[in-house]
Amino acid sequence: MLWKTGLIFLCWGLTSGELQDRQSATPAAPARTTLDLGSVPSGVYDTVAYYEPGGIGILFNMMHAFLYVVQPNPFPEDLVVRVAKDKFGAIQSEYQKPENIVLTLQVIYYELGFVVCAALGLLFTVLLPLVGLLFCLCRCCDNCGGEMHQRQRKNADCLRGLLTTLLLTTTFIITAGVLCAYAANQNLSSQLKSMRRLVKSNLKDLHTFANQTPAQIDYLISKYDTVKQHVLHDLENVGVILGGRIHEELGKDVQPALDGVLSMTEIKVEKAIKAMRDTKDALENVSLSLETLQEGTVKLQANLSLVRGSLSNALNDPVCTDTLSNEICRNIRNTLPKLEIAANYSSLSDVTDQLDKVNEVLKTDLGQIVEKGFASFNHTPNLVTDQTRNIVEGVKVLLEDVGSNVTTFTKLFPVHSTLTNFTKMISHTHSQIEDIYPQVDQMDFYRWICCITLCCMVVLILAFNFLGLLCGILGFDRHATPTTRGCVSNTGGNLLMAGVGFSFLFSWVLMGVITALFLAGGNLEKLVCEPFQTRQLFKVLDTPNLVNSAWKNFIPGYLYNDPEMDLTAYSLYSNCKDNRGIYSALHLDKVFNISAFFNTSVVSGSRLCSCAHAKYVKARSTLNQSIRLLERISSDLPVRVRDVLAAVDAAQYLISQNSTFVINQETEKYKQTIIGYFKQYINWIRTSLAQEVATCKPLSNIVDTAEILGCSFLLDSMNTFWFGLGCSTLFLLPSIILSVKLAKFYRRMDTEDVYDDDIGNWN
Repeated sequence: MLWKTGLIFLCWGLTSGELQDRQSATPAAPARTTLDLGSVPSGVYDTVAYYEPGGIGILFNMMHAFLYVVQPNPFPEDLVVRVAKDKFGAIQSEYQKPENIVLTLQVIYYELGFVVCAALGLLFTVLLPLVGLLFCLCRCCDNCGGEMHQRQRKNADCLRGLLTTLLLTTTFIITAGVLCAYAANQNLSSQLKSMRRLVKSNLKDLHTFANQTPAQIDYLISKYDTVKQHVLHDLENVGVILGGRIHEELGKDVQPALDGVLSMTEIKVEKAIKAMRDTKDALENVSLSLETLQEGTVKLQANLSLVRGSLSNALNDPVCTDTLSNEICRNIRNTLPKLEIAANYSSLSDVTDQLDKVNEVLKTDLGQIVEKGFASFNHTPNLVTDQTRNIVEGVKVLLEDVGSNVTTFTKLFPVHSTLTNFTKMISHTHSQIEDIYPQVDQMDFYRWICCITLCCMVVLILAFNFLGLLCGILGFDRHATPTTRGCVSNTGGNLLMAGVGFSFLFSWVLMGVITALFLAGGNLEKLVCEPFQTRQLFKVLDTPNLVNSAWKNFIPGYLYNDPEMDLTAYSLYSNCKDNRGIYSALHLDKVFNISAFFNTSVVSGSRLCSCAHAKYVKARSTLNQSIRLLERISSDLPVRVRDVLAAVDAAQYLISQNSTFVINQETEKYKQTIIGYFKQYINWIRTSLAQEVATCKPLSNIVDTAEILGCSFLLDSMNTFWFGLGCSTLFLLPSIILSVKLAKFYRRMDTEDVYDDDIGNWN
């Protein structure tokens, strides 16, 4: 049977490449290497943290321009950091230290514009009542314009017109300032509705954030089933996928090699078969001849014995004793022992066994053997399935373990309980905010009344100025003398002087309030609002060791007790501004490292898979051993058969070497495909956590909303209010002077200069 086995492998190696085109083999099914994990369901945030002031923005820009003139210096980042680190108290308690003196001087230098303006405002507040008191006393003594006598002048008309124009212009400027202050005051009150909408929108977004996060996390975990199904599909079809690939890749080397062997040895195979047939005929002839010779030898030996006996009797006859016959008989007697059979055919071995072997080989159906050989090659997918059955079962168990670990790991996140508490806190905060709205409205009403009162002080002065100018201009008579001026003209002059009186009464109060608002609002604008818009404020907050001298970054110090972590206020704000996930924004991977967990599971899986090919390589290596076995047991075949075996051996060596490489290569690809599913899942989770899950846009919206409420709504309006009211108050000074000068031309005088015809009419 060893001859038959060797011939099967011989014919398989020579003809499988030829029959491969005719035999239908199972094609390699492509693995689905790309997972469709879908998109994480996301909520929609309603807050638009953007404020467009509209028409009043022109007034805001004018106010900002004025503050820039007052304070053109850039944001003092280093100075603010030093002051913050010294905690202010150290400066006050140890102000005499040289370093603190320098720091104080730096603060004064930065605040120089505010200091000068505040000093002027305080000087105005203190001196104006004193000047007003002295002015009243002076007029009571008929000085400072208090004397009811007007001297005639040639340029009286020109002077009156100039004073009227200047006072009218000043009054219009004061009016513009009051309108600016009034618009700012009204804008602040009207923005309360927008404030409520923004606050409500922010709280709603926080609710959305809290409600959608658990669903998003559940969605991430649920997609593990997709990965599991893909892995199970590839495992259950490992024979078709991996075996098919191996079969296909091996065919690329097997077919050309065997085609070459086939073309080289086809004739030799026929000759080898013919030689075996000739051998069969020869062996049959030898067997028949040997039987014939052995039977003839026995008969010949008996006949020769009879002949030898007859000759011996004849030589003993007396005739052979005579002289003539004696020589002949003696020669015959000497050659008589040579009458024997020289060939010994009985020593020849029986060739029946060899003949039976040759007959057995010749009876073999070569076509059937070839079909079996090709079937054994196409059996590769089934062989892979059989050899990897235990491994597939192990991977399935691993998948179940990973799924259980995923479920267990998610329970480590206190997501549901934390977000439930967070939702309750939001609802509680919302109710508290709703409760304070009436108080806010009441406080805003009081603020509005105070601001309106301040505006009304100026409006009262404006009313006297406008009425005084109106009565003075309409009631003025060019032909009347100072002592004969009409009632309307005199009333106009008195109204102007009333405006002067109220200016002295109200202006210092206005300036005091304006100075206080200017110092507070101006510094908040320059030190908080502007650096927030330019993001310089975040640089101050992110200064190492600012909050705690031992902490580099205070946010991770508070959250994770790890101040060395690269998590800053600006990075947190920027990530949330870009609507990234809170997992990446807060670097939660330092606490809950999901990627590391999945990587560990995948590594375990990869180690298990790296064992789909050892048995297969071992099984394939038996082909070469069988060929060599054939060579050992067929040493008695003709030289042509040995040549065929040598050619097949060379081809088989090439196939064996490539088989190992192809099997390793395709197994590695298959393993990477399986692991690739997990890697895609991990990368998808990492990307989703960074960009889609629990996006923290509401957090940055809260910061932006606080900036809008504090800076755009409140501070810009209040700053514009003192800016407009301050402009009006400053122009009260020229209004006082011009009103006193102009009232002299409208009021009725007690005395007058002597009328001179050459001079003309009194003016």
